[in-house]
Amino acid sequence: MDPVRLALTRSLVGALGLDREVEVVAARPAGESTLRLVHREDYIDAVRAASADPRSADGSYGLGTVDDPAFAGMHEVSALIAGQSVGAAEAVWRGDALHAVNFAGGLHHAMPGAASGFCVYNDAALAIARLLELGAERVAYVDVDVHHGDGVQAAFWEDPRVLTVSLHEHPATLFPQTGWPEETGADCAEGSAVNVALPAGTGDAGWLRAFHAVVPEVLADFRPQVLVTQHGADTHFEDPLAHLAVSLDAQRAVQVACHELAHEYAGGRWVALGGGGYAVVEVVPRSWAHLVGVAAGRPVEPETVIPEGWRQEVYARTRQLGPMRMTDGRWPVSYASWEAGYDPADRLDQAVRAARRAVFPLRGLLA
Repeated sequence: MDPVRLALTRSLVGALGLDREVEVVAARPAGESTLRLVHREDYIDAVRAASADPRSADGSYGLGTVDDPAFAGMHEVSALIAGQSVGAAEAVWRGDALHAVNFAGGLHHAMPGAASGFCVYNDAALAIARLLELGAERVAYVDVDVHHGDGVQAAFWEDPRVLTVSLHEHPATLFPQTGWPEETGADCAEGSAVNVALPAGTGDAGWLRAFHAVVPEVLADFRPQVLVTQHGADTHFEDPLAHLAVSLDAQRAVQVACHELAHEYAGGRWVALGGGGYAVVEVVPRSWAHLVGVAAGRPVEPETVIPEGWRQEVYARTRQLGPMRMTDGRWPVSYASWEAGYDPADRLDQAVRAARRAVFPLRGLLA
């Protein structure tokens, strides 16, 4: 979670001229009442205490652990990230913006009462909760991070107004060991959680096949008023913490698909967030710069040469060489649609079938 990944993303957005296509807004940090839309009061108090004195964090509430070490200002910076996502949701709901992006957000592992997986406050869940508070009756959340969006699912497990869809590496091989197809929501909200658990090694064609085999159908059935998406870049084949083999070009293809789905099913209202991503030079800035371009209505062509000034900044900050182009050389990415046929011997198709069989009948859809 090195903050350099955010600084490099922001500077690449500028180097590509995308900052001239958008309005950059500084929202306020999330206040106590907003944080309590998702998080317990005792947990917020614990974060404040650990933020004021990091040495006091002893592992309770998930604070002071290897994944979530306490640091000075932890509450303030986490509340600021959350406030950006909440502000993005408010702007989209009010109609001030049709699309909004917070690539610093997408911290989807934080639970109502605990930090988890590098995440302190769950900005994605807070943005959704704020939309509900403002009067939204149906909000869809689509998470394509390599890790299961467990904190968002947990926050709305009993709420049929929120549809959570997560495509992630299979929980048998990756943190947080949740996101099995059988996790479909509480009895009062059956079919509101959709989980596609992908086998390790899944590449572009399988990842896109799985996305298009599940996401459009459930969104068409749910008819969301707002689409919130999480675009963790850690599905990439160079990411050091996971085992999928997805390219930057496939990530861009899913970003484009989310944009199109927002227009098709949510009146164009789209809040896009960042998430995981630990190849902080080679992958993250390019992936999220693509996301900004798609949301801005000025998608960056994959073959675009990256400005030399940005590459010099990369070297100055990290002593690494930056990538040359906005592509991994796999554009356009092709895949077989689900309608093209199911192969019972294929592990990817087995994963898709498991997800469809678990949740589609609960929603009155054909599995």
